[in-house]
Amino acid sequence: MEGENGNGDEVVAGPCLSGFVDDGSTESHRYFLSRRTVLEMLRDRGYSVPSSEIDLSLQDFRSLHGQNPDADRLCFSTVHSSDPSERMLVIYCGPGIVKVNVIRGLHSQIANKDTLSGLILILQGQITSQALKTLDLYPFKVEIFQITDLLVNITKHVLKPQHQVLTEQAKQALLKKFNIEEKQLPRISQKDAIAKYYGLERGQVVKVTYSGDITKGHVTYRCVW
Repeated sequence: MEGENGNGDEVVAGPCLSGFVDDGSTESHRYFLSRRTVLEMLRDRGYSVPSSEIDLSLQDFRSLHGQNPDADRLCFSTVHSSDPSERMLVIYCGPGIVKVNVIRGLHSQIANKDTLSGLILILQGQITSQALKTLDLYPFKVEIFQITDLLVNITKHVLKPQHQVLTEQAKQALLKKFNIEEKQLPRISQKDAIAKYYGLERGQVVKVTYSGDITKGHVTYRCVW
């Protein structure tokens, strides 16, 4: 774009913002963003995730998966950095309602995979109550996320305080230091977005550090309930 400054001189500006509008499919963009967040989430939980996977550009993602990605091709598994026997499987469910037959079908596919210790299901639609009950068939924890909840990594929001998951040893040291019981700690729901991000279980404790101008340096602890 061209124009004039206050002195009448011609000024050549950079390209308009409209030039940066994504002209690819919304579907591929959603898959790309959610996949990146899941990879970051697993890395933050201590799983082995290559930086090259997280840093994959939207353009490269589309080169690999196209404008209409196949949900099955986006499935992947990874092991925990400190315990290779702990393996997490991530599965994308297709659009539409997830019913009992879908959950039973997945169970039959992975029933013989003894190395699995957890499963993350990413949904694009609703899941029936009967399908949720069927998750009890799995011998390990099954976590459910809506794809729309993964388009942004909530831990990167500028207004979000820093969360650090305490080890059991650190938790006991904290309780001993302040001479309190677990139930006396402030609570955080297991359904809270941060608790879900880190896959926290009831009884785990997180250290919350605030870094705003007003609350800078303030630290508190919350127990998952």
